[in-house]
Amino acid sequence: MNQARRKPRFAAGRARALGLPTRGTTNPNRLRRVDRWMASNPQVGEVLRGAADPLVIDLGYGSSPITTVEMAQRLRVLRPDLRVLGLEIDAERVAAGAAVADPPLLDFRRGGFELAGRRPVLVRAFNVLRQYSEPDAEQAWQTMLSGLAPGGLLVEGTCDEIGRRCCWVTLDASGPLTMTFACKPADVEAPSELAERLPKSLIHRNVPGERVHELLSDLDACWATAAPFVPFGPRARWAEAVRLFAERGWPVRDHHRRWRLGEVTVAWSAVSPTL
Repeated sequence: MNQARRKPRFAAGRARALGLPTRGTTNPNRLRRVDRWMASNPQVGEVLRGAADPLVIDLGYGSSPITTVEMAQRLRVLRPDLRVLGLEIDAERVAAGAAVADPPLLDFRRGGFELAGRRPVLVRAFNVLRQYSEPDAEQAWQTMLSGLAPGGLLVEGTCDEIGRRCCWVTLDASGPLTMTFACKPADVEAPSELAERLPKSLIHRNVPGERVHELLSDLDACWATAAPFVPFGPRARWAEAVRLFAERGWPVRDHHRRWRLGEVTVAWSAVSPTL
């Protein structure tokens, strides 16, 4: 009689890494936008300050550990005793991280979506899911969420090679909470250009009939209406476009100060797949 296949049991110290190696490309400051957003986000701040064990995991940092080092520096404004653990599947990348490690505050280990059996309060997973199918990316979400400490958060997204165009989803154990679009406003002709950086859960959903397509189309319309702000600079135009966008009833979750940075965060309900 065939026995049902048992799910692998992941435990600290002997976890089997789940996932596939990424391309590994990275650059200094590539993830500055998401780092600075996390450092200023009230929910992230509350989670980190209230954590008994302030462990943060950077999943899939790539061929260089520089973005993990930068994240640790930026988030320590919230919690000086923050511990950051960089995880990679590739052993050579783990070795590169070990060369700059400063345990226990900064360390590097082999691991994947199972989070090496750790229980972090925050996980940043950037540019790691685009190579997966949508169902596999959804499963990766669930695996990571199941490994979070109670009240923990997952920030998962994608950006271009120099970090000027980014999109990310923030999730807790209940699922996706918000969607953030971020860019250098001077680097885009229209907000909808960020569609190429949508996370895997939405990248194939930017078609008529889907909420994310409607959102980006409406944001483009607001960007066009905000054209009179061009003399004041791209950031002023972006902020005005988002103000108009919020006036149309979209569930915007941030404020003018963030809009001036080329960001807008909306409730996940504004983009959740419908088809």
